[in-house]
Amino acid sequence: MNGPQDIGGRHGFGPVAPEADEPLFHAPWEKRALAVTLAAGAMGHWSIDQSRWVRENRSPAEYYTASYYKLWILALEHLLVEHGLVLPEELAEGRARFETVLPKRVLRAGDVAAVLARGAPVGRDPGPVMPRFAPGDAVRTRNLQPHSHTRLPAYVRGKVGCIEAVRGYHVFADASAAGDKTVAHWLYTVVFDAGTLWGDDAVASDTVSVDAWEPYLEPV
Repeated sequence: MNGPQDIGGRHGFGPVAPEADEPLFHAPWEKRALAVTLAAGAMGHWSIDQSRWVRENRSPAEYYTASYYKLWILALEHLLVEHGLVLPEELAEGRARFETVLPKRVLRAGDVAAVLARGAPVGRDPGPVMPRFAPGDAVRTRNLQPHSHTRLPAYVRGKVGCIEAVRGYHVFADASAAGDKTVAHWLYTVVFDAGTLWGDDAVASDTVSVDAWEPYLEPV
C-alpha cells in the first residue's frame, strides 16, 4: 500500500529531530496503550503484521494528526471488533456488556517477562528451497503497487541494487498481514547507491540498505 506511513524520501516533513533524554512515554496513558496492545496481541487472534497493516491503512489526514500510540489504540479497537472480541457498542460505552468471542490465550502478569523475552520467532525451515540470489548479485526491485500491506518502501521500487547478505527464511509479512502466516520466503539485505534513489542531489558516497523478501526482487 502506498500509504501515509511510507514517507521515505518525501519532501516537507523536515529532518528527524531526536529529543535529548527522550522519555519512553510522553504521557501516562501511553504506557497503558502499550500494555493493552501487547496483552491483546498475546490472545493470538492476529499477527504483528496484521497490526501494522491496520495502523497504516488510514487516510493521510488521520495518520499524520494522530500520535504514535493513538494509532496503536485505533488499530487495537479495529482488531478487537473485527475478531468479535468486543462489540462496537461496548467500545462506545467503555465497558463489557455482552458475551463475545473468547480469547485463545490469556497473558498473565506473571508470564509477561518470559513471553516478551521469547518473542514470536519468524524464522522458518526452508527445506529444499534454496535462495535465488547470493551476496554480490545485482537485482532490481519489482515495481509493486499493492493496495495491501508491503514492506518494500516506495522509494526503492524499480531500482537496481546489490545483494549484501542473505538473512534467512522468514514469514512473509505481506501474506501474514492478510492472515496467512504459513508463507515464508528468503530475506536479503539489498544495498543501493544513494544516487540511484535520489539522483544528483544525493551524496555520492552514501548508500541505503533495505531488507527485502525474494518476491520483491528480480535478477538484472
